[in-house]
Amino acid sequence: MIFWGPPGIGKTTLATIISKTLQRPFHTLSAISSGVKEVRDVINQAQEEEGAILFIDEIHRFNKAQQDSLLGAVERGTITLIGATTENPSFEVISALLSRCQVYVLKEFGEDEMKQLIESAVRHYEQEGVSVEVHESEALMRISGGDARKLLNAIELVVNKSLKDPKASNILKVPIILDNASVTTVIQQNLAFYDKQGEMHYDIISAFIKSMRGSDPNGAVYWLARMIAGGEDPLFIARRMLIFASEDIGNANPNALLLANATFEAVNKIGYPECRINLSQCAVYLACSVKSNATYMALNNAEEAIRRSGDLPVPLHIRNAPTKLMKTMGYGDGYKYAHDYEGNFALQEYLPAGLEGSTFYQPGNTPRENETRRLLHERWQGKYGY
Repeated sequence: MIFWGPPGIGKTTLATIISKTLQRPFHTLSAISSGVKEVRDVINQAQEEEGAILFIDEIHRFNKAQQDSLLGAVERGTITLIGATTENPSFEVISALLSRCQVYVLKEFGEDEMKQLIESAVRHYEQEGVSVEVHESEALMRISGGDARKLLNAIELVVNKSLKDPKASNILKVPIILDNASVTTVIQQNLAFYDKQGEMHYDIISAFIKSMRGSDPNGAVYWLARMIAGGEDPLFIARRMLIFASEDIGNANPNALLLANATFEAVNKIGYPECRINLSQCAVYLACSVKSNATYMALNNAEEAIRRSGDLPVPLHIRNAPTKLMKTMGYGDGYKYAHDYEGNFALQEYLPAGLEGSTFYQPGNTPRENETRRLLHERWQGKYGY
């Protein structure tokens, strides 16, 4: 099975609970520091055990050869594989391995669960002889953002600071107070770094994306440098820029997608440290480019229409008719082959019944897209409101 979810959601803990509940031999590997040799060593050991579980953290970082090395043991049942990933396994796990696994999507903790974690932390300190009182929890909630590890680390930072305070000689007798002010002060002093293990992973990448979206090359390069200094996977950065090129720039500047794709390929071939130059070039280009999310919104609009109307049948005139029976049933009847008409355009309906004339795509207000709008207006004669 594969656990897919954000950092600090308990993927490793859940795998450990499974092994202890089933009383199975439990082996752990990290994809960051392990290779094919380590995988084979565990498999060889598991052959002498019964029902061994192999837990691989950050399995998305395994390359194809490393993932291939798991297939035989998984197929034979030599090991029960449990993988953990923060990335979409559909893109990061090879299909042969993915088809042998059940994927479980784990969501970030809600407010109620986070409060339970806070109460658990307080009880833990009580057992250690340290009294902790939570007067306010809003800052803890905001800082952790559904990440249990980040929440517990934040509490630990505040408590440890109080224990080390020379003025707090009676700290074991006087409760340590957790409120918004104390939490915010301590966390701002201690969490201003990039944690490559994932605790600030999403905060930094969010700042990076928003800087590019806001056309600020300086902000984009700064957050890129933070990720590089923290040892972030360069392919992760390149992949996010590849998505950004279509989501936030689109057809306002199609060259953005070409450069982002070329950057991904370059990073894949070169690796650190030289590939950081490729990443910087692409980030600056994307930040300085004209922006448009028109094609991204068009897809969202079409998907919303599908949710409302369901799977409507394809109109007969644009269905394929490879057999004689289909032709006698009217498949393809009335279809106008665009290249047979002036300007390679024929006015006809392409949407299913019930959605005729629906407008999903609205070109953005950029030079290139304004030209697209003019062309669509000319061809469709106002049908879609262009």
